[in-house]
Amino acid sequence: MRVVVADTSPLNYLILIGHIEVLREMYETALVPPEVLAELAATGAPAQVSEWLRAKPDWLQTRAVRLGVDDPTLMNIGEGERAAILLAQEEADVLLLIDDAAGRAEANRRRIANTGTLGVLREAALRELLDLRTALNHLAKTNFRASASLLEQILRQGSGNLPSR
Repeated sequence: MRVVVADTSPLNYLILIGHIEVLREMYETALVPPEVLAELAATGAPAQVSEWLRAKPDWLQTRAVRLGVDDPTLMNIGEGERAAILLAQEEADVLLLIDDAAGRAEANRRRIANTGTLGVLREAALRELLDLRTALNHLAKTNFRASASLLEQILRQGSGNLPSR
């Protein structure tokens, strides 16, 4: 099974829309650096996220980055993104879950396979773990931002279990 390393944003949004369990169903184990847990638990975090963290599931494992925490090429991205990229770089056959555009660009530069919240939802829909249209509607009620054209593209790609209109 492929290892998944998660940044803050995908975890946050999957919790908020009630689909965090798709990570366990699709990947069995998710690794997060302590910096990501700290961001999820920060003051001002949504109550749903704080509540979920208090009962953190066994499939979410914390692992500290061993090397390169002061990598100068990562200084322009957030602490959680930086730690997630470095942790993903230390793992074999890894998929990095990250939404931040600069973080994804750096992961691509480092040849780390990655996807974001929308990619996770699309894959979960293809595996018939959720209704994609409903999940995207719930996501639209959060502060997640994506263009209408991107959302339509994701719907087309993940339409394996969408009800007909």
